[in-house]
Amino acid sequence: MKELKYDFYVGGTPEQVWESLISPEMVKQIYYGSVIRSSFQIGERFEYVGPGAEGPETLHVFGTLLELTPQKALRFTHKVGPSYLKGGENHESRISWLLEPVGGCTKLTLLHDEWHPDDPSYGPSDNAWPQIMSNIKTLVETGRTLDFGSF
Repeated sequence: MKELKYDFYVGGTPEQVWESLISPEMVKQIYYGSVIRSSFQIGERFEYVGPGAEGPETLHVFGTLLELTPQKALRFTHKVGPSYLKGGENHESRISWLLEPVGGCTKLTLLHDEWHPDDPSYGPSDNAWPQIMSNIKTLVETGRTLDFGSF
């Protein structure tokens, strides 16, 4: 499978965009009520937990934190939570958030790669990332997120 890569330009500083990726209040708005659970220590578990099929504490995504360079890079492995598996194997991929100042804005790149050819989360990820990135851009620039309807 090919890597998923998206570049967005956000009308905010790298500091503001970085906060949208790690701040509990902002992450909750961007990821439909889910929050990050992590010690933010390299090599330790990294999770997105929130409302879903298993109730308010549904594990949506988990992995291992690979890199944390404030205002520059956040990288972690990616596996989906049990409610997404439907009896299938849980394959690992990798997510990289990369930030770069460009003039008075920030270039935010999402790279989701290292896919297993049989990973069923590829299609749903490809559909979800543009919405999540649009939410980040809108939240940083306006203080609110977009209304995509219910999921």
